[in-house]
Amino acid sequence: MLFQSIIYGPIHSRRLGTSLGVELMPLEHKLCTFNCVYCECGWNERVLHPQLPTREEVRAALEAKLKEGLALDVITFSGNGEPTLHPDFLGIIQDTIALRDQYCPQAKVSVLSNSTQLGRSDVVQALRCCDNCILKLDAGTDTMMRRIDLPVNEHLTVAQVINWLQQFDGDFTLQTCFLRGEHEGYRIDNTTPEELEAWYKAVEVLHPKQLMIYVIDRKTPEEHLEKIPREEMERIAAPLREKGYEVIISA
Repeated sequence: MLFQSIIYGPIHSRRLGTSLGVELMPLEHKLCTFNCVYCECGWNERVLHPQLPTREEVRAALEAKLKEGLALDVITFSGNGEPTLHPDFLGIIQDTIALRDQYCPQAKVSVLSNSTQLGRSDVVQALRCCDNCILKLDAGTDTMMRRIDLPVNEHLTVAQVINWLQQFDGDFTLQTCFLRGEHEGYRIDNTTPEELEAWYKAVEVLHPKQLMIYVIDRKTPEEHLEKIPREEMERIAAPLREKGYEVIISA
């Protein structure tokens, strides 16, 4: 499922409310630093010169839409891949905040990111300007993270991601997809006691202001995946809620 325009929606997001989407990646194919087995956009495609919308095109399209007087809860950067890959991400966020303040001041600016570009100072600066940074960590161990997310950088580690996330001093939402299944002969399961223990430890280190845990909801590129039942998601959330964390479950 790919978004076909720079601005899409509004749509009802099960996690964010009435959301106007902003697409910074190509409209014809997915472009991401992850190749997650559960991604509704499918697999990455090899494209030598991907076409990204310019900062000016994004600003013009967003202003035209906001001039319609929409009732929005949030303006959301997500879509056909990793939005922070855009080379003008900081400038686009600055433009978006200015337009939001002018036309739709009640709306939050949110970014859904896989956390892989947090080594870039401009990306961190941009995210600190946003109302909601929703940052991914799908597992507490390197093996499971790589099986689930299939990072383009095969040497990416959980420790590296945690180190980057610590820059936000807990002022972000940690997002994790829980699932079970199989991919290319490898077992996928981030719900085992061992995997949950490692993930809980990462949460304790990061101490995010909110956790957003969810399950697969649409068709996935890997067919052999299992949706985790709501009751099990509640059990996963329980130890964190007992410690005072806010946990939102989308199941």
